[in-house]
Parts: sequence; C-alpha cells; structure tokens
Amino acid sequence: MSSDQSKATAPTGIAAIVARIQALKPVRVFTHYGEHRGALLAGGLSYQAIFAVFAAVWVAFSVIGLFLQSNDVLRNSLFDIISTSVPGLIDRGSGGAIDPTDLFETGVLGWTGAIALAGLLLTALGWLASGRDAVRTIFGIDPLPGAIVLRKLKDLGLAIGFGAALLVSAALSVFSTTALETVLGWVGIAKDSTAGNVFGTALGLLIVLALDTFVLASFYRFVAGIQIPIRRLIGGALIGGVGLGALKVLVTFGLVGGIGSNPLLASFAVIIGLLIWFNLVCQVILISAGWIAVGMIDAGIPLDPVAEAARLEKEAAERAAARAAEEALRPKGLARLAFWRRRPARDKKSDSSES
Repeated sequence: MSSDQSKATAPTGIAAIVARIQALKPVRVFTHYGEHRGALLAGGLSYQAIFAVFAAVWVAFSVIGLFLQSNDVLRNSLFDIISTSVPGLIDRGSGGAIDPTDLFETGVLGWTGAIALAGLLLTALGWLASGRDAVRTIFGIDPLPGAIVLRKLKDLGLAIGFGAALLVSAALSVFSTTALETVLGWVGIAKDSTAGNVFGTALGLLIVLALDTFVLASFYRFVAGIQIPIRRLIGGALIGGVGLGALKVLVTFGLVGGIGSNPLLASFAVIIGLLIWFNLVCQVILISAGWIAVGMIDAGIPLDPVAEAARLEKEAAERAAARAAEEALRPKGLARLAFWRRRPARDKKSDSSES
C-alpha cells in the first residue's frame, strides 16, 4: 500500500480524535476491565467483604484485646488506621458500626468468639478466595490449580500476615509521630500549629499509602499467585494505593455524610456507607490489576507463563506431528527411485493403430 493510500484510509476529524482517545492506556484499561466483567466481580466481592471485616475485627480483638487494652497509645493508633482504611467501621465520636468499648468485652474462648472465629474462616477466607479468582479473571487466567486445603491454609497464613502488618503499621505510626514531634521541637515548631498539623497529616498519609501499596502488591503476587515483574507490580500497586487514598478522602467528607443527611437512609447510613465503600475499594483493586495486565500485554509479557509455555509446547508438538505425517506420505528409498524411473503405460489401442 502506497503512502497516499495509507493517508486516504487513515481516520480524520472526529474519528481520529476518538481513535487517539481509545489508544490511551487509561481508556484501554477501563475497556479491559469492562470486557472481563470487573464491575460485576467487584459487586460480589464487596458483598462478602462487609461480613468478612466484622468477623475479622471481632476475632482479632478477642485475641489481642488484652494487650491493646493496656496500651492506650497503640490502641488509639490502631483505631485511627482502621477508621482511615474503612470509614464508618469504628465509632470515633462521629458515629460508626462498632463501639470500641465493645471490642474489649469479647472473649475468644466464649461462644461469641467461637462463632466469630467460624465466621472468619467462612467469610474472610472466602473473600480471599473470591478475590483471587476475580483478579485472575481480570488477567484472563484460569483459576489457580492445586489442593483446596493447601490454598485455605495459605489464605489463613496471609490473613494473619495482613493483620500483623496492620498492627506493625499502627506501631510505626506511633513511633513516627513521636519522632516528628521531636524533630519539630528541635526547629521550634509546635505540634498544634498549622505547620505541625500539615507535617503530621502528610506523614499519616504516607504511612497509609505505604500500607495500601504493600497490601495490594502482596494480594496480586501471593494471594492471586500471578507472576508479575517487580517494577510493574509496584507501579500498579502504587496506583491502587493512591486510588484508595483518594477514596478515603472523598468517602469521609462526601459520600458518607451525604447518606447520613438523607432522612430515608439515616437509619441505615453506616451499613449503606460501608457497602458503597467496599464496592469502590474492590473496583480500585480490580482496576489496578487491569492496569498491570494491560501494561504486561503491551510489553509482550505473558500473563500466565505456565499456560504460555504449555501452549508453545503444544504448538511445537503439533508442528512436529504434521511434519511426521507429511514425511510418512513420501516414498522412501528404492520406492522413490522406482517412481521416478517408471514410464507411463502405453495405450493398447494406440499400439494396434500404429501396427
């Protein structure tokens, strides 16, 4: 095709603008997200999440409640992180689903603790399994093979690890806040001043961003079991962490407040707010996974190296079988020589006419 013909077939005007927009990576990510039923998957995950988080919080405080009850600073820091991560879950004076004082009245050896533990195993681990399948669906990968018991044990270990990471984050928040107050005191800035509040807020946001990025990266790599290059894994998880941070600001000051001011929804404001919140969070998780998947497709990186290796091996075997079949149809050895030396049979009628 000549250059003039290519120019004639190239889109112009509005079609060219639409083609450029569709070629943008964010647009292709949302297209990929929609083609793989992302919104439907996020809706199912959010429904499971609201049950899982209540069971997880109940059991976690049943186990470590005695330790936290004697440490006011660490307890308040942990409540702040939970309230920031899940707005409306912990009542910090402005309303919430869980009264903090009730958490320290639980007993893991009592009936409530046993029921909550069963709920944790059925809901939190079920949410992890559903989240794994949802992320792999966004990547266009088949469900993770292997024994279901081993996967459940792995999910249990990861759930405990995420809980430990949350506790470590709370401890880090306490330490960093104390260190910041010390540094501000050295330069003569009061912690209650405008500059002190700005530095404290920025430090808190950085800690939450680091925690969200770490959790998302761990979820994609270890829970979903997808082999992602480290640079793309961190980049996609960081985008997801920023998205979750933006949601926390928007939901805290906009969405939840709007629901609470609606007289028709006021009685259910907390539950409805949590449902909407978890739906948005699950969508951010899956959209970030779609960002990583589209980036890997653009770079020619196989989304499933095992399946890709099996496909290449199958294609090589099929080509070898086709070559073997073709070779089997060819004459071999003396038969090939006899074929080339054989003369065409003469027609008997032509011989009689010649005579």
